[in-house]
Amino acid sequence: MLTRPARVTGSGPVGSLPPGNAQSQLSAAADPRIHEAARFVISPDGHADDAKLQDAFKLLRAEAPVLWVNTPGMRPFWLLSRYGDISTVERRGAAFVAATRTFLTSKMTEERLERMLGKPYVLRGLLQMDDPEHAAYRAVAQPWLTPPALAAMEPWLESWASHIVGRVAGRAEAFDFTSDIAVPFSIRGIMRLLGLPEADDDLILKLSWGLVGPEDPVRRLADHPTAAICRAGLGFQTYFDPVAADRRACPRHDLSSVIATAEVQGEPMPDYERFSYYTMIATGGHDTIAFCLSGGMHALIEHPEQLAKLRADPDLIDTAIEEMLRWTTPGRHIVRTATEDVALGGQTVRAGEAVALFFNSANRDETVFANADQFRIDRRPNPHLAFGLGRHHCIGAHMARLEIRALLKALLPRLESVELAAPPRRAASTMVSGISSLPIRCAWRA
Repeated sequence: MLTRPARVTGSGPVGSLPPGNAQSQLSAAADPRIHEAARFVISPDGHADDAKLQDAFKLLRAEAPVLWVNTPGMRPFWLLSRYGDISTVERRGAAFVAATRTFLTSKMTEERLERMLGKPYVLRGLLQMDDPEHAAYRAVAQPWLTPPALAAMEPWLESWASHIVGRVAGRAEAFDFTSDIAVPFSIRGIMRLLGLPEADDDLILKLSWGLVGPEDPVRRLADHPTAAICRAGLGFQTYFDPVAADRRACPRHDLSSVIATAEVQGEPMPDYERFSYYTMIATGGHDTIAFCLSGGMHALIEHPEQLAKLRADPDLIDTAIEEMLRWTTPGRHIVRTATEDVALGGQTVRAGEAVALFFNSANRDETVFANADQFRIDRRPNPHLAFGLGRHHCIGAHMARLEIRALLKALLPRLESVELAAPPRRAASTMVSGISSLPIRCAWRA
């Protein structure tokens, strides 16, 4: 949700020294390698090239883990790439807030959204809230996403996974794992929880992709990011407002009814926050899972010894899921704003300055994960940050794990061997990204 670096002009360094910080920061910013690495990781196109992205993050972690980024066309911020610094911010709570800035966007996009909507963002969901408001809103859906509540959904998930895999099992010709398995499986799961019809799955997919991938040439809904974001937001509002009206008139046993009739701090949920809540659940509940499934399958293809180990010992499925989450980290970054001066990585983040937390870099931090650039399904411990940390820890984490487990349990026993049929494609997005097309060819067990 920001302009591509190719569109950013200017001869100055990406990093320039904010008042009161160490001279070493200037040296890092002046290093052309740091300059290019920072530009790459804040680029949507950068997240479409995983090998180069990981190299750029490795350099930043080693030489500029807390880097002041002041590039033309974007409000300045600190770029955080190490696990320890990112965890510190997420755990500090009130010292860092989500309000005012949640994701990296261009100044042009923020200004256009402000003019069009009266605010610099399209949605106001849990990611944009701070406590006590955040806790009050989170409590609306939380009871539906706990392990006991989702236990009743597990048999259906397993049946749905078996059905999805059964549609391609036995097929000799190549197919796209993402579009034929990962995407239809994951979107139906969250739509069923919301109580919404399968006929609407494709519409919600299209709107979700447009919202989190406004610069991706395949997913965007308009040529300009601002127009793409607004079109997706308007589409969600047009869809969910009638859903809310229907559930208020005739509540059912589904999450849509819970959101429609919810009271927050003793008052009915306002229209804007309610539409944002629906959109947050619908969008966050499928794309990240599909990316994890596709990226996890790609990792198993690229590391056949790990696939063989998993098939030989199905009890490793839970640690394999955690490694897939670490390896793929679909939710790429979040922005927080300091409310007081905080020391991070040898730098001083001043009150009012923003920090961008890149979770996919933290999950490859060599100081936390032994052989971090190796995919190992039996990795223990695995304290990854794929779901974030602290009060904003992903509300749907348990459901995501249930879905991934159900799909793997349905797929692996039927699979004899698997190989790439063509190079995978990755989505161009700094917000939510991963493999969006994975052509494979399989041999199936009888």
